[in-house]
Amino acid sequence: MTSAIPANQPFQVDKLQVNIAKNRPELGQLAARAVGDTIRELTRKQSFVNMIFASAPSQNEFLDALVQEHDIDWQRVRAFHMDEYLGLPDDAPQNFGRYLKQRLFDKVSIGEVFYINGNAPDLETERQRYSALLEQYPTDMVCLGIGENCHIAFNDPHVADFNDPDLVKPVQLDQTSRVQQVHDGCFASLEQVPEQALTLTIPALIRAPHLFCMVPGRHKAQAIYHTLVEAISEKYPSTCLRSHPDTTLFIDQDSAKLYWESR
Repeated sequence: MTSAIPANQPFQVDKLQVNIAKNRPELGQLAARAVGDTIRELTRKQSFVNMIFASAPSQNEFLDALVQEHDIDWQRVRAFHMDEYLGLPDDAPQNFGRYLKQRLFDKVSIGEVFYINGNAPDLETERQRYSALLEQYPTDMVCLGIGENCHIAFNDPHVADFNDPDLVKPVQLDQTSRVQQVHDGCFASLEQVPEQALTLTIPALIRAPHLFCMVPGRHKAQAIYHTLVEAISEKYPSTCLRSHPDTTLFIDQDSAKLYWESR
């Protein structure tokens, strides 16, 4: 039963550190503390910290807790986001850059934010612009989630490439990714969900030294099972996190359920 899942007893799967929280609010607090500690540590050693953030309801509790963290010098943080729909109005509530602006960037004195323009007139120019920024400011930390089909960013299984030569690329979203947006309450129906996006690739994410992955909720239980159990491959893109030298996965009782029952 779910109630038998132990909370706050970290364990390891390959190189991946896993922490099961009691619930979503506790997950957010645990993750925010870990991320805050790393930001504070890095700002003691370097001038700026370059971070990539995910945009999804799965990140709500984490971001709410992160803005409450003390002694973070946000003016020394440069922020990126990891994906953006193509063709969605800039002021649409589902716009990923807008989500992060409301949830985080407007609430702290952040140094600099680089937004992906999903409505750029020339997609290739926008892809190159954002790739150049990622090269100019090498990523120190990534705060990400995992999709229902095990995608990270919008690297769905059919486009995921652990050795992708690009840092940013346009993708066609698969059906599971689009249905997830309805499950998350972001869109009222599948027909409203865009079919294309611009995403950071898997190498762009996992080359960062420090990764923190927040994945609560019952809809993510199957994805967590695959992430922790299946062979590491693009069939389940999030399995690549198990080979990263410093990734911490935060899950809750609901998202841990299928994995724990399989042990």
